[in-house]
Order: sequence, then structure tokens, then C-alpha cells
Amino acid sequence: MNIKQYLDSTYLKTASQAGLSEAENNDVVKKAITEAIVEGFKLIMIRPEYVVLAKEMIQKASSTLLIGTVIDFPEGKSSIEDKVKEANQAIDDGADDLDFVCNYEAFKNGEIALLKQEIVYGTQIGLAHNKTVKWIIEVAALSDKEIIQLSALIKNIVISNFKEEDYASVFVKSSTGFYRTENDLPNGATIPAIIMMLENASPLPVKAAGGVRSYEDAVEMIRLGVKRIGTSAAKEIANGENTTNQY
Repeated sequence: MNIKQYLDSTYLKTASQAGLSEAENNDVVKKAITEAIVEGFKLIMIRPEYVVLAKEMIQKASSTLLIGTVIDFPEGKSSIEDKVKEANQAIDDGADDLDFVCNYEAFKNGEIALLKQEIVYGTQIGLAHNKTVKWIIEVAALSDKEIIQLSALIKNIVISNFKEEDYASVFVKSSTGFYRTENDLPNGATIPAIIMMLENASPLPVKAAGGVRSYEDAVEMIRLGVKRIGTSAAKEIANGENTTNQY
């Protein structure tokens, strides 16, 4: 199976997180973009400040590589106004996919009206500009019951507010890859979590992010029904190699 068009090649570390200077981290981003172009991946997923750079490199290479970026990353706690502002800037800069971190803490605290509002506003902005929107639910921060409930809630909000032809452009996504778990438990996509998401988010598509570390893992996710996979080791996975990368 050629899995490259399922893979969102991902680099989301800041310079400080990577232990690099800003210039060195910028070089890592450039390398990731170049690799995604050469390998023919679906998308390069980068932080908002690198979208303009990616756009320039992709245009220069006459590539069809898509650009994705994260909104309110990684905690999802910002106001709706801040989320909207960040999304609009990403659109202006040339992003194709907007991966919002939903306010999962608000959800856990029962603030459902707030969550509904940000999902409607964020999705409206993306769809109005023909962008793909993904809502990151951070499965490692949720119980199984909460994964089921939040996946279903996002689905129901989208179905209630948008047209059927829009559903394929609104994903539910598993993880940021940056959530800190206790006792070194998985912080990304697991098979049980993805199954719960698929069963409860449908007809919205699902993106598995974090924890996919081999070609076999990726194929299993695809066979389950996942439409996109986020990984910082896209080349290794596509080439059938295992990786120890955490995302």
C-alpha cells in the first residue's frame, strides 16, 4: 500500500523545545518542507510562523504539497476571539489545513456552550475559505467516556450547523503529541482511542496523530478507517522503517 497521501509530515517543535537556536530550528523546518516535497507526502504540518516560508518553497518547487498549521497549540485554552484571529492570519499566510486544539478542558468542566461556539466559529472560518478544518481532542487527557462524548459532540455540532458536502472537510483529530502523561503512558493515537473516535465521529473523518511509529501501524490505522496520519517520521514510516519518535 502506498501510504504517502495519508501522511501529514509534521514538525511542531519550537527552537527551545528542540534545544536549538532559532536559525538552526529554521533549518530543520526547511529540511522537513523539502523532504515532504521530494517524498510526495499529502501535507507538511508546521507552526504558524513558518507558513509563509513553506508557501514560498512549495511554489518555487511547483509542488502540490499542502500546508497545515496548528491553532491555539498545544493547550487549546485561548479565547474564541484569539482562536479566530490566529486562524485568519494562517489563512492569509497561505495555510490549507487548520488544526485547532479544541478547548477540551472546558468540555471536561461542562462548559459545553463555549465549546460549541468555538467549533462553529472555527469551522465557519475554515470552510468559508475552502480550507480543511481539524479539531484536536487530545485523547490522552480524556477518559474513554470523554473520548466518545467529545467525538460525538463535535460531529453533532457540525451536522447541525453545516451542509453534508462539508463533512469531509471537518476532521476529528486525536492528539497534539505534546500532552504530558503520567507514568510515560501513550500521549497520542492508540488503536482503542481511534476506534472510539471512528465510531462516534462518523460521518466526519478522523486523523490519527501521535503514536504511529511504523508502516504496519500506519496501515492498520488506514484499514480501521483513518483518513490522515500525523507523524514526525513520515519518511521512515513510508519506507517501512520503525521510529522511536514520540509524534
